[in-house]
Amino acid sequence: MSHTTRENAPVPPPMPPRELRLRTNVHGTVFAARRAVVNRLEPGQPLLLVPDPPQEDEPPAVWVHVAGGDVLGHLPVQVAAWLAPWMLAGGRVQARVRHVHGDDVASWNRIEIEMERSDDGSAPDGD
Repeated sequence: MSHTTRENAPVPPPMPPRELRLRTNVHGTVFAARRAVVNRLEPGQPLLLVPDPPQEDEPPAVWVHVAGGDVLGHLPVQVAAWLAPWMLAGGRVQARVRHVHGDDVASWNRIEIEMERSDDGSAPDGD
């Protein structure tokens, strides 16, 4: 997803608010051996968010990892669309597990995390 003006000139991605605190779900938790990772999660557990490098034919992605590097899943595309470019420009976010639902909840809604902007309050572009 690129952000353009009417003249198709690139413009910077939207910036998250200075007081970013966002709750979202983790998607993609049913692939590979991720179920075992999900079963080890505890509320309050810190997570690592890793943006994918930009790709022409793919929307931005932000992967969610647990300590030790195991992949838990990825953020919804609606969040990654603005968060990935911002993080790739130097923005920092802390994330923690907020809630883990049981197997009776759809996989895309099972893991709730909370993210908080962790930089000094200035945007990577100096804002």
